[in-house]
Amino acid sequence: MSNLPTIILIILGTILAYLFAKWLYKRIYTPLLIPVAGATFLIIICLVIFNISYETYMIGGEWIHAFLGPAVVALAYPLYQNRRILKQLIVPLIGGTLVGSIVGISSGIYLSKLIGFSEEIIYSLTPKSVTTPVAMEISNSLGGIESLAVVFVMIAGITGAMISTYVFQRFQFTHFVGKGVGLGSASHAIGTAKALESGQLEGSVSTVAMILSAVFVSIIAPFIVTFFL
Repeated sequence: MSNLPTIILIILGTILAYLFAKWLYKRIYTPLLIPVAGATFLIIICLVIFNISYETYMIGGEWIHAFLGPAVVALAYPLYQNRRILKQLIVPLIGGTLVGSIVGISSGIYLSKLIGFSEEIIYSLTPKSVTTPVAMEISNSLGGIESLAVVFVMIAGITGAMISTYVFQRFQFTHFVGKGVGLGSASHAIGTAKALESGQLEGSVSTVAMILSAVFVSIIAPFIVTFFL
């Protein structure tokens, strides 16, 4: 219990950082200021200014991380509410997510190979578009670095949520299925949170795409890696 003050301080600080980022996002509404990105940036600044190590932060951060599972499970509620509509969309959901999974893996491997990254980094980058626990397992099975895979997952999720609005506007994507599948298959839970801003239906589609993407990437990633490498 000697770490209790540190735990409380870190948890409160993280919550305050997120609340401030959320307030700023509503005040200056731009996809570039999504709360998760703003809060992450603020926390990093505080850690650097006060010379706090990552290990120290995770003393309290582990408690926040423990709620990640229940938060993801809570996404089942909008799925249940929209279950009838989702059943009617099962073919485009499966087809769109499968294509998104293939493109996500292939583009990441091709571009990283073109740049000249080592195979270990490529293996870590391959599952970047699926949720963190699944990405860690896939990366480990391929021979990548789990911690590096987590970084790539965060980058994919945050950048996807940030630029999705501009991509949808540029290519005139307006249908909730296309937007939901795109966010769920490319930016996992963070993309799903972004999709929920447009309504429960789009968020439900994104949730299904996130789940299917984890399954598809787990199966096809080794084959695509073998093909490119």
